[in-house]
Amino acid sequence: MKLFGLLFITLFSLFPNSDNTQTVELTITGIRSSKGQLRIGLFKNQESFKNETAAQHFEFDKTGLKDGNLTVQVELETGTIGLSLLDDENGDSEMNYNFVGMPKEGFGFSDYYHKGFTKPTFDDFDFELNEHGKQVEIKVRYIL
Repeated sequence: MKLFGLLFITLFSLFPNSDNTQTVELTITGIRSSKGQLRIGLFKNQESFKNETAAQHFEFDKTGLKDGNLTVQVELETGTIGLSLLDDENGDSEMNYNFVGMPKEGFGFSDYYHKGFTKPTFDDFDFELNEHGKQVEIKVRYIL
């Protein structure tokens, strides 16, 4: 009987609880090329964003890119979260910088267009995901 209970708990933990997750539609705009992939990091607070330790990562190819725009869907846990995006044009899984430290690839944040040259704070792009789901726009910025 203990084995059955352990098996049930293990199987149950493999599937997300639909009460705690919601479908989020991400509309990504301003993508300049079909090269590479889009990488999205999910952050839950300022500390994780500052340390660049995302709670989850998502990767999307650019199939379906039309006029620089792409819409994708992801299942996310409810609560306060923020999304950051890297347009990884060369496919090396990291942001590339020039010799003075300026990003050479595109970046963006959930419902926030960052205009400055310093890193934004988590509070700039966080949002509350509740039981009703959400639509989020990420406008990609390229400095170079």
